Amino acid sequence: MRHIWNRTFLLTLLPMLALIFGLNANAYGSTSRSIHNNASSATHHTKKKVRTHAKKKVKIRAKKAAHRTVAPHKLHVSRHAKRHSSRRIATRISHIHRVALSSPGSSAQRYAPSHPETPIKHAALQSEVAYVQDMENSTVLYQKNSEEVRPIASISKLMTAIIIAEAHQPLNDKLTITEDDVDHLRHSRSRLTVGTVLSRADMLHLALMSSENRAAHALARNYPGGMPAFVRAMNDKARALGMRHTHFIEPTGLSSSNVSTPRDLVKLLVAASKQPLIHRFTTADHYEVPVGRRLQLYNNTNQLVRNPNWDIQISKTGFINESGECLVMLTKIDRREVAIILLNSSGRYSRVGDAVRLRQLVERETNLAMM
Repeated sequence: MRHIWNRTFLLTLLPMLALIFGLNANAYGSTSRSIHNNASSATHHTKKKVRTHAKKKVKIRAKKAAHRTVAPHKLHVSRHAKRHSSRRIATRISHIHRVALSSPGSSAQRYAPSHPETPIKHAALQSEVAYVQDMENSTVLYQKNSEEVRPIASISKLMTAIIIAEAHQPLNDKLTITEDDVDHLRHSRSRLTVGTVLSRADMLHLALMSSENRAAHALARNYPGGMPAFVRAMNDKARALGMRHTHFIEPTGLSSSNVSTPRDLVKLLVAASKQPLIHRFTTADHYEVPVGRRLQLYNNTNQLVRNPNWDIQISKTGFINESGECLVMLTKIDRREVAIILLNSSGRYSRVGDAVRLRQLVERETNLAMM
């Protein structure tokens, strides 16, 4: 605009100067043309710059428009947009998780972790069957599928131990592992090779503490009357204890036909607790036995017996495919004698985790009762 104004001003001023100073028409015309040309050149240059600037703006706008319409996977997302998107995804996942947990029997409900702020009564245990009873007043503190008859695996060995203890056979008698004691049903492994000789007490110790199947089978085989008489004694004892839903067909628990219910197993725990030998063997941390020319170390299958925070009176674990991971215990929690029954738990350490959660339940209810 400044160039245009200068040109107009000069074109107006030159004729006046020509009249005043007597400039001829040719000089004026030449000067006027020169100024006009210069002004035109300046105007052209200004217009060119304006057009160039406008073209740049158009290109920038075109790039921005193309950027907005680019394919989603190539779209640049701002930090704010990322945070907003992540927040929406997290909210959606949280909603799906809540729906899954509310569905009875869902896998999410089975494996969901329990949080300290969530009451244990509403937390999903990994054991399909769970039962907790206060032994002083028979109050049921927790139950889940407590009436169901289930395979009990090596929990059967508690009954095997009761029959051996009540038979009063000499504990120092030597028993030999034979081919008859080898598991041909599930082909389970054993560190007691055929020909191993141990005392009856050692056999009972390994059967209870380390769930040694060959030891349990050898104990029953050396019972007066042999295996048929021993299994009959197991079922007779079950009926005498009021275990109406319990049945045994062999002494180890390898058969899925050895079945019981949580309420029946509490009665089994009470009967076992009356035998000091069973208490000592089931709660021992480890034990060494002479096998050939060396000592062989065995550990307890329930790692909770090594935890000083637990006061366990009777303990037994079990596992076969049909029963899942099992654990039964008679223990003291806050000076209360409590029976804990866990059947068909999934995962190697799940039964221990469930026992810890159930202990928290008992401790919480004890604290509430004292308030």
